[in-house]
Amino acid sequence: MESLVAVAKIVRPRGLRGEVVADLLTDFPERFDGLEKVIALLPDAGREELTIENSWFQKNRIVFKFAGIDSIEAAATLRDAEICVPESEAVDLDEGEFFDWQLEGCDVETLNGEHVGRVRDLMRTGGTENLVVENDGREYLIPFAESICREVDVEEKRIVVDLPEGLLEF
Repeated sequence: MESLVAVAKIVRPRGLRGEVVADLLTDFPERFDGLEKVIALLPDAGREELTIENSWFQKNRIVFKFAGIDSIEAAATLRDAEICVPESEAVDLDEGEFFDWQLEGCDVETLNGEHVGRVRDLMRTGGTENLVVENDGREYLIPFAESICREVDVEEKRIVVDLPEGLLEF
């Protein structure tokens, strides 16, 4: 079964005709242009293939109207579902760019091979993103910058970092 990439997460129903409001989980909102089929991963671990009848942006969110979802009650069944596309349909990134899900689970080590921890998340703060790295219950924020993250190998799930003095100390 092909891996899926989440591109939106449904927040709530909107209106009486089955529309739903979703948070964007992609840096490429233009990817919704012409997108017809998506897979909803439901909170109860179910999957549902959906056809997009219409979609439009509203503030920093997207509104979807799916075929066959024609009431507020039907729309409510999609609350908290992740809207996904197959990995093969993910937007092509430039060299040195990565999807958040590719970084999650990567082992982080220093230039001399010392284990720092494992990436749990990517935190966006408006400036440089930070890798949220966990190790033995401790959490470290490591700037995801070329000057620090010297080697990123998502195939091997490995990131080599050159940490500034004192970054891992509290």
